[in-house]
Amino acid sequence: MLAIIASIALLVAEQRSNQLDFLRNTLSFATDTVNYFVDLPLVVVARLNDAMMSYQTLKDENHRLREEQLIKQMQLLKFESLEKENIRLRALLDNSFKLGEQVLIAELLKVNMVPYEHIVVVNKGTRFGVHPRQPVFDASGVVGQVFRAMPLSSEIMLITDLNHAIPVQVNRNGLLTIAVGSGQLNQLILPFLPSNADIRPGDLLITSGLGGTFPQGYPVAVVDPFTSKLNKPFAKITATPTANLDRNRELMIVWSNSIPVPFTSKMLDQGVEPKKFAHE
Repeated sequence: MLAIIASIALLVAEQRSNQLDFLRNTLSFATDTVNYFVDLPLVVVARLNDAMMSYQTLKDENHRLREEQLIKQMQLLKFESLEKENIRLRALLDNSFKLGEQVLIAELLKVNMVPYEHIVVVNKGTRFGVHPRQPVFDASGVVGQVFRAMPLSSEIMLITDLNHAIPVQVNRNGLLTIAVGSGQLNQLILPFLPSNADIRPGDLLITSGLGGTFPQGYPVAVVDPFTSKLNKPFAKITATPTANLDRNRELMIVWSNSIPVPFTSKMLDQGVEPKKFAHE
């Protein structure tokens, strides 16, 4: 009853004068503060949820764009060799280059620390179709090839390993040779070039496509400065790999879309027996 009487009295007083406005404004500070603290946990949780969702979305998008960038950069690696050598190679191979390799992005898991043995482990294996002797690239050039494939991981032998050799050609003139690992991450050796070979410091070495492991036309290394010695049968020439062998976190394992070599009547005349070529 007292509450009812007080309420009626306050309503009548409010109708007749504005004296209660000050009291109402004063009390509103207290009630608004209480409402703010009551709603604060819900507001904080909602904002944190929005922030986490935005962060995850940005992280996924960044990962996707990074993979797309690596793939696009790898496809662009052939452009320098195509610019200078496309006409000559069309005449030799009677075919044009194809920029359509199937690529699998693999992340680095472990690096073998044994001296002179340059082998790294990635997180893709036979469950993803990976098999030994597959070529491996990064965004700058040839990294190596699959040495051993397990179900969930694979071992990659780098081109600088002492046991690795890769057929290459000089992009400037098409000179063929073999680049052998030196045991140092920043150096390859060209041991089979005569002293009078047409090779110069700064020449770009690209994959020749011979041997069937590496597709043709990808950068391998750049020839280091050297001094020719005509009194020796072979020149001592080294080259620096174009790939970032000591700074890679992601590598690209490649399936080549190569066309099987045709068997011609000329080969039959030379007594060559037909062979079956694996098509990946």
